[in-house]
Amino acid sequence: MNQSGALHKQWRLDWPTSSGSRPGKALLKAASEDFRVTEQLWPEFEDSEFQDSGAGEHLCVRLEKKGDNTEYVARELATLADTKVFEVGFCGLKDRHAVTVQWFSLYRPGREAEDAKLLASISQRWRVLAHRRHTRKLRRGEHLKNGFDLVLHEVTGDGPALEQALALLADRGAPNYFGPQRFGLAGGNLERAVALDPTKLNRKKGGRRGGSGSKNVLYFSAARSWLFNEVLAERVASGSWFRCLPGEPGDEGVPTGPLWGDGGTSASEYQETFERSVVAKYPEFEKLFLSTRMKPERRSLVTRPERLQWEWLDENTLRLQFWLPPGQYATTVLGDIFELQDMSLSRDNKY
Repeated sequence: MNQSGALHKQWRLDWPTSSGSRPGKALLKAASEDFRVTEQLWPEFEDSEFQDSGAGEHLCVRLEKKGDNTEYVARELATLADTKVFEVGFCGLKDRHAVTVQWFSLYRPGREAEDAKLLASISQRWRVLAHRRHTRKLRRGEHLKNGFDLVLHEVTGDGPALEQALALLADRGAPNYFGPQRFGLAGGNLERAVALDPTKLNRKKGGRRGGSGSKNVLYFSAARSWLFNEVLAERVASGSWFRCLPGEPGDEGVPTGPLWGDGGTSASEYQETFERSVVAKYPEFEKLFLSTRMKPERRSLVTRPERLQWEWLDENTLRLQFWLPPGQYATTVLGDIFELQDMSLSRDNKY
């Protein structure tokens, strides 16, 4: 940022679609009930025969929430449970402007006798769908997948073209971009990443959420994600995003892109040269990653919604249901077909 605090660079936050254009437009999140997310954890948590049982130091609760984001709920649960915030675990961040179902773990060793009273207090704030004791704290990304049940309003576009695009999405998937919310307003998180002192990223901050160290990691992660999107955009432009190139790491036959780290990329041959050529366009980020100890990782270039179904509730209202793995975005899936207007960001929400 410059001295006035204004952004000094225009960051790209909208990347090429698989077909080159979006055949439709739609309103997203016209109401919270139009964006439902259900987190699926491990089998022992989902099987009704095992609910309200188990043993361990952590009390796990499955909540349905609306109007509250995950971190806010975690802080409130810590207060209700008389425990520290970092002793509350969860697997993923869920949107505030939605109806979401997810698990939280509360570290309460030796306090089983107090569980019923605590659950009663929690149920006054959120709907408690299930609970059980477990030996492990829930950690980020450990859940199996997320189920989405979404309704789009005021859908416009050529009907046959939309049907064809939806069928292709079900068959081939979509480019697996990170969503623009990861980069902050107008790319503000990227601007802050450029200004980072890389040496601070290697210092441990005691594991507590919310300090300056965690903010630095947030900005660093934004830069890493943005570079991935830039590489993926080049693959989309060349038509190679859904197939492997020479030098693809691993032997799973899945096309991946780089999550940049110390040493850059783990790809080799042509793919390494390609990825380095893209990242070389952004020397400010290259310099940032040269000073970190983070190991290069990979992310799939393709997001394939599992069990995708859709139905037209009327000629301008579309309902979609599907599942995605952790770390993949429903808005990315929809954004490959629709130009979306997020009504949760508007003061003039008429629904």
